[in-house]
Amino acid sequence: MIDTHSHIYAKEFDQDRDEIIQRAKDAGVSGIFLPNIDVASIQRMHETEEKYSGFCKAMMGLHPTSVKEDYKEQLKQIEKHLNQRPYSGVGEIGMDLYWDTTFRKEQEDALNRQINWSRELNLPVVIHTRDAFPEIFSVFDKAYDPQLKGIFHSFSGSLEDAKHILSMPGFYLGINGVVTFKKSNLPEILVEIGYEKLVLETDAPYLAPVPYRGKRNEPAYLTNVINKLSEIFNVSIETLKETTTKNAIDLFGKID
Repeated sequence: MIDTHSHIYAKEFDQDRDEIIQRAKDAGVSGIFLPNIDVASIQRMHETEEKYSGFCKAMMGLHPTSVKEDYKEQLKQIEKHLNQRPYSGVGEIGMDLYWDTTFRKEQEDALNRQINWSRELNLPVVIHTRDAFPEIFSVFDKAYDPQLKGIFHSFSGSLEDAKHILSMPGFYLGINGVVTFKKSNLPEILVEIGYEKLVLETDAPYLAPVPYRGKRNEPAYLTNVINKLSEIFNVSIETLKETTTKNAIDLFGKID
């Protein structure tokens, strides 16, 4: 299994990061992709990638909730990093209008700029969307070309949203612990679209699956996610591991 989205560089893991990595390996996780948040998180992410080289791989991007008055300065620094060394993707980027809509236009601008960087560098994008599918699609429908590829991470939209995303051949849905939540309508949506365009993720330390909901999430808990997907689709865990791992490698390449 590959965890396509985990913030294990975060301070929540400072006391036991080595153990977290070992538990992930013991659970069958073969690699972890690290999405950036903002300028302040870059050093921690790089240090984690370096320490666990061959198992962790960094992305570079500006998270929508970090888009504030200084977003253009932050984007300058993000772009500088992208041009200095290789990354696995441009992320985590997107739009989040759940907590605050103050910087909606700025979020749209930041998203558009970062999509353009992904196109220029031929890198996948990892998209964060919360209460913003119409706004995201408005940007994407203008910026899209067949070269673009990526993940709509922690997918939480409608069946129509899923179909819109999957109409773009290079895009996948990132599925995490939300699929195990009792009130989630994600299982019903997934049954309609199938498992062929899914990738696994945790979004650790957030969104821990049942029975760990409300606690710190970690990559080893992908086991709970894939068990739930096996139940939803009535296919073997091995089939889902094979499909989701192939999808992640097709998108990001192998971690080496």
